[in-house]
Amino acid sequence: MTVTIRRIEARDEARWRELWDGYTRFYEREPSEPVTQHAWSRILDDRSAVYAIVAERDGEVIGIAHYVIHESTSLLAPVCYLQDLFVDPAVRAGGVGRQLIDWLLEEAKAQGWSRLYWTTKENNYRARGLYDSYTPRSEFVQYRIDIR
Repeated sequence: MTVTIRRIEARDEARWRELWDGYTRFYEREPSEPVTQHAWSRILDDRSAVYAIVAERDGEVIGIAHYVIHESTSLLAPVCYLQDLFVDPAVRAGGVGRQLIDWLLEEAKAQGWSRLYWTTKENNYRARGLYDSYTPRSEFVQYRIDIR
């Protein structure tokens, strides 16, 4: 079965919500309708720096990836932050996550972005196995202050 990677479309909302809820719960958060609505509206807003792609097989969306394009003070061209990547658990380990990252890597090259980067939880071993196949993890440690 062939998997197609494409930009997300408004018609994908119902399935996107299912996968988004799964992603949210994976990271031990409860889905929030205001956050979900806000994320979806930013994804569809052409003026937003938030974008999304989907992996589709036989007409069904089986994976999603959200990414943010932003400037950097240390690079001349924008960078791409792969913020969220989630594949339906029923089809994991079949290469869908790799196809989403590969699509984004090709887009980064085509757009002339300086860097593609992402983060994950330390104990997300399955995903880290995939990520390690692209590049060693960086030496940076993330610190975060949640204001709200």
